[in-house]
Amino acid sequence: MAMTTSSKPVLKAAIEYGPIAVFFTAFILFDLFIATGSLVVATIVAIAVGFAVQRRIAMVPLITGAVVLLFGGLTLYFQDEIFIKIKPTIVQGLLASVLIGGLAVGRPLLRPLFGSAWQLNDRGWTLLTWRFAGFFIVMALLNELVWRTQSTDFWVTYKVFGSIGLTVAFTLTQLPLINRHQLPEDDD
Repeated sequence: MAMTTSSKPVLKAAIEYGPIAVFFTAFILFDLFIATGSLVVATIVAIAVGFAVQRRIAMVPLITGAVVLLFGGLTLYFQDEIFIKIKPTIVQGLLASVLIGGLAVGRPLLRPLFGSAWQLNDRGWTLLTWRFAGFFIVMALLNELVWRTQSTDFWVTYKVFGSIGLTVAFTLTQLPLINRHQLPEDDD
């Protein structure tokens, strides 16, 4: 399957956000359990399509997919919505732990993930990694607060729109740091 350069961002967005769109649609039309089953299937399809096109599976979608399969499966098997509700907490906590672990051994792990998009100096990568680790911790705690104190309808809406919106907003607030630590471009 040949992909043009301009179609890759569309594919990436579909792979990343397609399963959550399927989840939300199925929740609106049916219920949380059908939505969870739909999320599991859509995640498997997204990972398979990503592999078919790119001939590799990126680490973050692979880990997220494994967590979706595990917690989605537990939700369906036990018919208990708690498992799908704690999945974002687990994913965010894992991401924060991995980033902090990388920093502990002197490797800001955002560099391999975003190095093709941003060319930052070492200090910039370290600061950005700390900030994202903190953000993921806050998001994990926020998910816990929302699912424990709000209705399932509210939690689903928060999960689909609130968490994505907060992530975009947080990333935008990091642009000054990114600009400040951007390496000068080489003139060929």
